[in-house]
Amino acid sequence: MADTVEEGKQGKQPRSVRVVLLALMIAMMLAMLDNMIVGTAMPTIVGELGGLEHLSWVVTGYTLATAASTPVWGKLGDMFGRKGAFLSSIVIFLIGSALSGMAQDMGQLIGFRAVQGLGAGGLMVGVMAIIGDLIPPRERGKYQGLMAGVMALAMIGGPLVGGTITDNWGWRWAFYINLPLGAVALALVTAVLHLPRKRSKAGIDYLGVVLLTVGITSIVLVTTWGGTEYAWTSARIMELIGIGVAALIGFVFWQTRVSEPVLPLHIFKSRNFTLMSLIGFITGFVMFGATLFLPLYQQAVQGASATNSGLLLLPMLGAMLVTSIIAGRITTSSGRYKIFPIVGGVLMVIGLYLLSLMDTDTTRLTSGLYMVVVGAGMGCLMQITMLVAQNSVQMKDMGVASSSTTLFRTLGSSFGVAIMGALFNHRVQDVMAERAGALGKGVTEKSAQLDAASLAKLPAAAREAYQHAVSAGTHSAFLLGAVIAVPVLIAALFVKEVPLKGGPQKPSADGSDTAPAAVVEAV
Repeated sequence: MADTVEEGKQGKQPRSVRVVLLALMIAMMLAMLDNMIVGTAMPTIVGELGGLEHLSWVVTGYTLATAASTPVWGKLGDMFGRKGAFLSSIVIFLIGSALSGMAQDMGQLIGFRAVQGLGAGGLMVGVMAIIGDLIPPRERGKYQGLMAGVMALAMIGGPLVGGTITDNWGWRWAFYINLPLGAVALALVTAVLHLPRKRSKAGIDYLGVVLLTVGITSIVLVTTWGGTEYAWTSARIMELIGIGVAALIGFVFWQTRVSEPVLPLHIFKSRNFTLMSLIGFITGFVMFGATLFLPLYQQAVQGASATNSGLLLLPMLGAMLVTSIIAGRITTSSGRYKIFPIVGGVLMVIGLYLLSLMDTDTTRLTSGLYMVVVGAGMGCLMQITMLVAQNSVQMKDMGVASSSTTLFRTLGSSFGVAIMGALFNHRVQDVMAERAGALGKGVTEKSAQLDAASLAKLPAAAREAYQHAVSAGTHSAFLLGAVIAVPVLIAALFVKEVPLKGGPQKPSADGSDTAPAAVVEAV
């Protein structure tokens, strides 16, 4: 089926755009929801398949494949067309989901999860880049609330859905559930999305892909294994750091010489794009750290169940959703956006500092108010970073701009979980040793993440010591987060407010009704 410019114009009709956006939101939901659903099912999976010693690779394999393939999918979309690349990523994701559901041992599950991750790397990038093609930046703010809503729904609903599916249908349906949703997205995108096809005469930068993949893989493994599987100063971690640094230096060198680089370095000449990459990295660092340690604090100190601790994140996620909608509306109506990274940076620093003040006496109401401040800060940053990054590059680089921003956020989350996690665990162990001696050491050897039910079975002295230890651990983690968030505010001050392309209902050069037509034709 040949897509033409005329079809591209048809794709801009309001109803068609809404249908396409629905399909894109489903695809985004698949990418974000998967790990959270599977995480809930992991104890059941291990019980049936065994292989407890390889459990972490079920998540690590998926994460590695997603991170490594993200920039490649962005470049493929720029070179050969956004629609084909996006449909291919959905198909690969669904194949990986089906195979994962049929896995007979842990080795198969890890391999099939990697296949799933390869597809997932293209889902988020495809969503962002296609929206960048269809909707001008000035109009794009309207859809930020949808993206934030999907993110909030995935974070809250993932554990609930995962638990329900596993208890009632079995763990294999944690993967099979992707198939009907993915099929709907696949059918809608195929039928409704019409973008002109591309065919680049340049070859794929295979060496660049290999070097970037090795570099990203090394970074993710260092942040995943450091302080857990291996000591930070161990030979294995040092080897990975050396390999990663060498690969990334070689990648940068090669990108300056190849005719069609997988990640064109010229996009970093834009001050705004570079600043948004930094802000995205730090936002990922802080956000995933917060969503990891807040439930631990709520379960261990405030006595929440695992399910309720997810629901208790609603103040943060709700504030993020509302603020993102407001920011999007204001950006669309005024075309101004610099104020949001600045306000977001201020709120994140303040909110994280407030979270660091929580102790064993902090009420749920107080912690909820602190979470609102952090969520409001994130809402000012999450989609604005992508919007400004896309507005800073030419249309031909829309895919690599989207993938690079996504990649930096992903790497930021890996570093955030690793560094904040190491600090948290170290602090928990120290305080337990101080308050409970040998008994405290025995508790932390079992787990630094006891849930409320397990905590209730501990002796009173050990339980009280553990609550103080978790409180001290979250204090250190969030205080670090507040310090790490300061560069967001500094970077935001240097953002140059470049007018967003394509104002509301602005006639295009050829006299067509709206700017989206001109944008689609420029793909």
